[in-house]
This record gives sequence, C-alpha cells and structure tokens, in this order.
Amino acid sequence: MKETYIYPAIFDYASDGISVSFPDLPGCFTCGDNEEEAVRNAKEAMALHISGMEDDGDVIPEPTPISKIKIEDNQIVVPIEVWMPYYKSGIKTVYVKKTLTIPNGSIVSPKETK
Repeated sequence: MKETYIYPAIFDYASDGISVSFPDLPGCFTCGDNEEEAVRNAKEAMALHISGMEDDGDVIPEPTPISKIKIEDNQIVVPIEVWMPYYKSGIKTVYVKKTLTIPNGSIVSPKETK
C-alpha cells in the first residue's frame, strides 16, 4: 500500500455544477458547485474509494497518463493527489451497542395480563 496516489479526474462542467469521475477507478464519482469544492470532494472520494479497495484486497490500478485520456469540449483533466495517512486517520470503524426489545410472537389475551 502506497502513502500517496495521484490519478487523473475528469471534470465535466454543466450549468448545475461540476461532475467528477476517475477513468481508472470505476464507480468513483463526486461533484461540486465550483472548482474548489469539486477538487476537495474529488480528493475525499478518491481516498475513500482506494481505502475500500485496499481493505478488500483489490489490485490498485496504475493511473492512465493524462495525454491518453479523451475528453469532450465541456471537460478538463485534473490530476488529483491524496496522501492516504491523512484520510485513513479519519476513517475508523465505530461499534455501537444497542439493546432492543421486540415481541416474541405470542398472543396474550387481555385477561392474562391482569
């Protein structure tokens, strides 16, 4: 597992905001209302996605060179870098103990409860 990952993200500009996808990380998507928010959300989405892949033992793919990524007129390619120790420190499993009372399925007549 590496500490730093850099992957190209495709920023797709539309009238309602910016959609972000990662060609090398299928299923990793996010968005933002402006570029600053889109970059911040892209870093978090990428870190969470890669963390999940690492936890599952999946192979982390090599990033595609930016020059090989095909884009449309309303898109740009932005390299996104994440330092995993920072994001991993915020990802932790929290266990919560709950007590639950449920009916046992018995039918009790009103006379039996007195």
